[in-house]
Amino acid sequence: MSREEQSSQAGGVDPNRPLEQFISKIALEPGAWALFMDIDGTLIDLAERPNAVAVPPELPEHLHLVSEFFGGALALVTGRALVYADKLFSPHRFPIAGLHGTERRRPDGGVDRIEVTPDFDLIKADLTHEALSWPGVLIEDKGAAIAAHYRQAPERREELEAVMARYLKQAGPDFTLQNGKMVVEIRPSHANKGSALKAFLEEPPFAGRLPIAIGDDVTDEAMFREANALGGLSIRIGEPGGETAAQYHLPSAAALRRLLAGLAECGRRALSETKGKCL
Repeated sequence: MSREEQSSQAGGVDPNRPLEQFISKIALEPGAWALFMDIDGTLIDLAERPNAVAVPPELPEHLHLVSEFFGGALALVTGRALVYADKLFSPHRFPIAGLHGTERRRPDGGVDRIEVTPDFDLIKADLTHEALSWPGVLIEDKGAAIAAHYRQAPERREELEAVMARYLKQAGPDFTLQNGKMVVEIRPSHANKGSALKAFLEEPPFAGRLPIAIGDDVTDEAMFREANALGGLSIRIGEPGGETAAQYHLPSAAALRRLLAGLAECGRRALSETKGKCL
């Protein structure tokens, strides 16, 4: 069955249809869908510093139940390093694409990643040293990528982008500059969240399903476009504004967590074989 036939059989994606109705329909046929979600600004609220984010205590278990409900077809697709993302949702572990797809833990537990070269290590060291003279700017060494956060110094944005562009030239054509919410990052150019989503869909339990991509930032646009092209669903978190490929929006990470809580109840009922409507 083609992706188009799957999408039609699953009810189709109609942007004029209320999202709540669409999610209720998805809950009736979870085996047809696969969930791909960003973390920061999507599942959890943004914070002044990346290491200051707070994970609601019920969220890890809700994600686990939703994953069970979707037959394990739930993956996190994030700009964070895989090892750090795992800590956020302990004790549960999920398939994850970290560093915008630069590293990926497959459903079978194996990890694909790009190894860091000595030259890039030197570039990161030089950038980190230079940043000591930039008050309010936080450098995050992600291994195969490096990010400069300026949430506490928004007035330095243009200067910082110029400096990062200079370091990008040193890194060479295998790297690209990625802008996000109050962050600019140098990362490998051949990987993005869209390619990560596509790679997951080639493996069970994701294979043969339609993707639902959920994110909040420009870094998630590649994932939205890929989901749309495959006949799936794309949802942007945050108030509408600016260009986006997403078909729907939810106003906040809290709104997504409420939706996931409902799907988690579906998972709980399915595991206990309890009858009744969950959404």
